[in-house]
Amino acid sequence: MAQVNGDIGIDLGTSNVVIYMKGKGVVFREPAVVAVDRETQNIIAFGTEAYRMIGRTPSSISIIRPLAQGEMIDFNLTSSMLRYYITSVTGRHILARPRAIMSVPAGIKEMEKKALVTSMFDAGLRRTQLLDRTVAAALGAELNFLGAYGSMVADMSAGGTDMAVLCNGSVSVLSSVHVGGDHFDDAIIRYLRKKYNLLIGEKTAEQVKITLGGAVRRDPKVEMDVTGRNLISGLPKTLSIESDEIYEALIDHVNDLIESVQAVIERTPPQLASDIFEGGVTLTGGAAALYGLAEAIGSVLKIPCRVAADARDCVVLGCAKVLADPSGMRHLLESA
Repeated sequence: MAQVNGDIGIDLGTSNVVIYMKGKGVVFREPAVVAVDRETQNIIAFGTEAYRMIGRTPSSISIIRPLAQGEMIDFNLTSSMLRYYITSVTGRHILARPRAIMSVPAGIKEMEKKALVTSMFDAGLRRTQLLDRTVAAALGAELNFLGAYGSMVADMSAGGTDMAVLCNGSVSVLSSVHVGGDHFDDAIIRYLRKKYNLLIGEKTAEQVKITLGGAVRRDPKVEMDVTGRNLISGLPKTLSIESDEIYEALIDHVNDLIESVQAVIERTPPQLASDIFEGGVTLTGGAAALYGLAEAIGSVLKIPCRVAADARDCVVLGCAKVLADPSGMRHLLESA
């Protein structure tokens, strides 16, 4: 990848790190995964290279996602991973230190945020400012919340969903729920293990989710062959699985999400709630791609619901909007 030195926007997500370069667009996307030697604790690989090792490594190597469930599990690994990614994009030119706008998972603590900002300076950035994840998602989805009109966004990542009602450029109501892409994958793994004694890995579960999963039943039904390990015989086994079965595996999580959206609306001041009933709920993030999810939410709550264009990149595109108008959007940035 060519090394360039423009200001950057960073989406530090639980499953992926995405970097936007001013004037270039999205220039970097890698899994937030690190391979570590168990004995020496030395880092072996980052990103795609580490992700490919999942399920294929000896016991001496750990594959770690330093951010999980919307929280930072390992600060040192997170910092090392982020420095490596930023350096691969910006290079090591001392005289051209770019500025960064970064959005981090909602569960990261204030002290961790400040330490990350310091770490980014060590990585060669002139200054790093933080942008609330729901605000970034709303900006990237082009929601109208900078004026006196209420908008609602639900940003669905791998580790969970952050929901916010925004108005006048600030968050009025905020809530988080542990429903995201990883929870959908885990539900599929548990379902197949319980029903068929079939053990599958994370990658297979994700592919099943994409091909068969849905918040509503698929019509017509879809089938696919799924290969895993038979827990009784210990041997590989392939089964034909239908989309209706995966719907059954996921529906509890979908209902939890719908109840959480309803709870946020119930806590919203009446005038803003009226705006939401008119403008609806916008879904962002990679997990929002689950088949029929917007339809399921809209059907139950009787309000409009849509998946944003470029949903998986809304957060980093929101960071990009602040980069484009730093003075006009300075009030949106966090003090950390």
